[in-house]
Amino acid sequence: MTTAPLAHTDVIVLDYLAALWAQSEDLAPELRDELMTTVADYVALRRTSPSPLEDAAEIVRRLGPPEALVAAARRGHLPPHIRLPALVPPPPPAATGGGAAEYTAVGLMTAGAFVLPGIAPVAGMLMASASPHWSPAEKATGWFLVIGSGAASLAVAVMFALAGAGEAAVLLFCYLAVAGGGAFAGLRMFDGLRGRR
Repeated sequence: MTTAPLAHTDVIVLDYLAALWAQSEDLAPELRDELMTTVADYVALRRTSPSPLEDAAEIVRRLGPPEALVAAARRGHLPPHIRLPALVPPPPPAATGGGAAEYTAVGLMTAGAFVLPGIAPVAGMLMASASPHWSPAEKATGWFLVIGSGAASLAVAVMFALAGAGEAAVLLFCYLAVAGGGAFAGLRMFDGLRGRR
């Protein structure tokens, strides 16, 4: 009768459990058994969870050194992430598509920017910021475009006013800068939604 050789990942886990067993020889038998069972359950849960952790070395790294676990057991408690690994929140589901709120936000930033420049894009970005359908980087880019275009138009308006340019030209430039920045932000956010379909 032959047995299959242990996989490398099994060797890493077994070596860790052996080191933990050796470090905990001075613990009371009940406490030692509880420690070993808790750590073995932790490893099993990490390997079989909905988003399993395949790398045994990473599982062992997250457990920490065996001597640290034994020291915690001596003090009467184990770290919560080891005792209750099921309470660690799963990663959020990948955002897909988008709903009415997301498309309303895009509409406010694009078409709304020409009707209510400044106000509509900010309202659209507030809605987009509350949505899980965009990444933090996409939201930051949107805010940068909306606020940046408003700030740039204000700076140019001051420069034109100091230079003595006509009011109509200044107002037209400010309108186009603010509306264009909001519309560009909306198009970027729309591209983000389309990329997740």
